[in-house]
This record gives sequence, C-alpha cells and structure tokens, in this order.
Amino acid sequence: MAKDSSFDIVSEVDMQEVDNAWQQAKKELIQRYDLKGSGATLELDKSNGQFTLKAPSEFVASQVQDILNSKLVRRSIDLKSLRWGSPEQASGMQIRLLGEIIAGIDKDTAGRINKDIRGLKLKNVKVQIEGDKLRVFSPKRDILQEVITFLKEQDYGLPLQYRNYR
Repeated sequence: MAKDSSFDIVSEVDMQEVDNAWQQAKKELIQRYDLKGSGATLELDKSNGQFTLKAPSEFVASQVQDILNSKLVRRSIDLKSLRWGSPEQASGMQIRLLGEIIAGIDKDTAGRINKDIRGLKLKNVKVQIEGDKLRVFSPKRDILQEVITFLKEQDYGLPLQYRNYR
C-alpha cells in the first residue's frame, strides 16, 4: 500500500508582524492631526496577544481601530484573527476596548471542520484533530486538493492556513 499524503490545517498569526503593525499605528496616533490631543492610547500585551485601546469616545476608538486594521492588513495579517470586545467605561470619562488575537483552532471549530470534510464523502479521507490543528490524510493528492479548495470557500470565523503538504 502506498504511503498516505497529508497536510495540516492551522490558524497562526505572526506576532512579530502584529508588533510591527502596532508600532506603526502608535506612531500614526501621535502624528495624526485629528487624534493628536485626543488622549487615545493603544497598547499591546505580547504575552497574552491582547490589544487595549482607550479613547475619549466611541468615534475616536473606531478611528484608532481603523488605523490599526489598516496597518495589520498591510502586514498581511487577516482581520479575522483579531476579535474586539464591546466598549466598557474606563476611568476619566474614557472608553476601553479589548482586542484579542486568535491563534489556533478551538475544539468546536475543529469539530465543525472535521464534520464538513466528512460531509464531502470523499473516499479514503481521514482527519485527525491534534491539539489546535488538524491533519488530513488521503492516498491521493488530488483529493487533498479538493479538501483545501472546499475549505477555502467556507467561513469558520478565523483565518486558516494549509501547511506541510506532502
């Protein structure tokens, strides 16, 4: 029997690129005329992968979010990997927003992906859930290409990458 071909389905975010985008956004906050004296701040906690945005109003907060989003897109970071919470009141008449960077595939999403792949009813396709990634096996590479094409058409609420295709 021939050896099965496989690939991994992962959801990864390059934290160095996120850090670079954050640095650029902070610089633009300082330099931009309409935001110069607004008191808006944007912080990044690299260890938790979390942004903290403080602004005097929701309008200014949305402006800062737009700046950060544009910097992330320029650095090839998919905006699906960033989830913002709802605005909360902070001290000093400010609004605080927390943004979380999503890395890895959670158990529920992995189960949905697995179910969808099995729903294709392709012959000899096996899926293994390995922590925060999935590995798909098949004796034929063409079938693996079909699975990748199918998954690219779906929306699971997070960016998926396909690695270690062999």
